[in-house]
Amino acid sequence: MLIGGYKSLKTVVLGVSLVFCADTSNVATAFDPNAGINKEAGPFALFKFGFSAYKKGRKEEAVEAYRYAAEKGHTGSRWALANMYADGDGVAENDLEAFKIYNEIAQEGVEPGSEDTGYFANALISLGNYYRRGIPDSPVRANLNQARQLYFQAASTFGVAEAQFQLARMLLSGDGGSVNVQQAKKWLNRARKNGHAGAMGVFGDVLFQEGQTARGLAYMTAALDQCNPKDRPWLQAMQEQAFSLANEDDRRVAVDMSRNLHLDVD
Repeated sequence: MLIGGYKSLKTVVLGVSLVFCADTSNVATAFDPNAGINKEAGPFALFKFGFSAYKKGRKEEAVEAYRYAAEKGHTGSRWALANMYADGDGVAENDLEAFKIYNEIAQEGVEPGSEDTGYFANALISLGNYYRRGIPDSPVRANLNQARQLYFQAASTFGVAEAQFQLARMLLSGDGGSVNVQQAKKWLNRARKNGHAGAMGVFGDVLFQEGQTARGLAYMTAALDQCNPKDRPWLQAMQEQAFSLANEDDRRVAVDMSRNLHLDVD
């Protein structure tokens, strides 16, 4: 987790306020009796057990441990449980339940130097994602202005590359506010320097659209070479479209230039 400097804050997320209250009354005790862990254990012990169980593929045990630890106020367990609901990983997919838990983390805020900083920042991003699209058949409606604010907080206060990237995209499209290309370029550059290949590619596309053909194509080509598999389809489509529009000289210059462009990881 890449976390930058941050200031003292107790942040309350605006909008829908939903309180997480997991019902564990019908959960069978799945703990391994040989592990020496039960629901009476301390929150960190439960979290460690849950993490270990998850890594071993025993997701029912992980969910139960995270739930008990979450009830005892362990933020990391809440965050892990929210991710499992969001992904349908070990439990039935339930975006509203995930939203409730992320919202609880964000409502509680974080103190400077807290070990929970990463969980808090990522909860802000997850809430931003939900507000960007809304949750069907729930009280959570799309709110682009809210999403932009959440991304801005995670981007500026905590320096998280994904938040910087998502904020830049909203600034480019005008979602949730006015279009601001220069600000978008600033955030794309920060995200790129924090190791975000998608930001490098979009930064290149902006340069390309501005008429810096070879330089923009170079950034897109470098991003495609260094991205993770999930980002490859859309980066490849963007790069190939630009490549088809460039002349032969610009293509040659871009390919040469791309070899010297590398993602920074601070």
